[in-house]
Amino acid sequence: MSKWRITFIVLFCIGLLLAVWAFIVEPASFRINEDDIVVDAWPKECNGLRVAILADLHVGSPYKGRKSLQNLVEAVNKSQPDLILLPGDFVIQGVVGGKFVPPEDAAGILKELKAPMGVFAVLGNHDWWLDAARVEQSLENQGISVLEDKSVSLVSSECKLRLVGISDFWEGPHDVKKAMQGIDEGETILAFTHNPDIFPELPAELSLTIAGHTHGGQVYLPFIGRPIVPSSYGQRFAVGHIVEGDKHLYVSPGVGTSILPVRFLVPPEVTVLSIFAP
Repeated sequence: MSKWRITFIVLFCIGLLLAVWAFIVEPASFRINEDDIVVDAWPKECNGLRVAILADLHVGSPYKGRKSLQNLVEAVNKSQPDLILLPGDFVIQGVVGGKFVPPEDAAGILKELKAPMGVFAVLGNHDWWLDAARVEQSLENQGISVLEDKSVSLVSSECKLRLVGISDFWEGPHDVKKAMQGIDEGETILAFTHNPDIFPELPAELSLTIAGHTHGGQVYLPFIGRPIVPSSYGQRFAVGHIVEGDKHLYVSPGVGTSILPVRFLVPPEVTVLSIFAP
């Protein structure tokens, strides 16, 4: 056998293994990713607050059906977060190999999420493309508060926060002024939204903004980066903790997939974020 044929066979096998990993193994996986961040304007009374971020569930995408969601809910509850945030995209449209799961079914499973400071949601672009009112009502019917350009006060022992939900940057009004109505000067504000592209428009009063939407690009190539990120800012807001000036953003890579059921070096995760004061 010639060395060229051997080389071809080796490269073919490597390519096949990478394809299996990217289209089967990694998309079917799931992890709870514990991450710690320091936020400049964070109060010491809320030091170590644990926030579980269940972004881009896309229930019905390959390997992410009803049973997978039940397992995810159980894992999140075992991690004992103080607060649970659901930053949108509960449903799918057109993902290859996916099967649509009604938002009512997904909400019926998500109702089992437990956290002492509550469980809150905003809607994503896919939820709007289906029917925003329907998805919102599905969640509200199961006791999950949907904060579309709204806020709520949260108190746990000495920790006092104002949680602000901002509607989707692409499809929602994303009315930040409306969302912040009634908030007093000096309140600690934790915001969450679906699409991080709104971040440059947000006021500095927000101590921290949490988002999803990007899926971390779904694919990360060493030395190259993330070839496709659904953002006008490219890789700038792709994933993780971003600090610009006095403002902090955290983007979770989320759980499901969109368009193609592929993930490579961006495993599906629920991020449990522990927030600390300097």
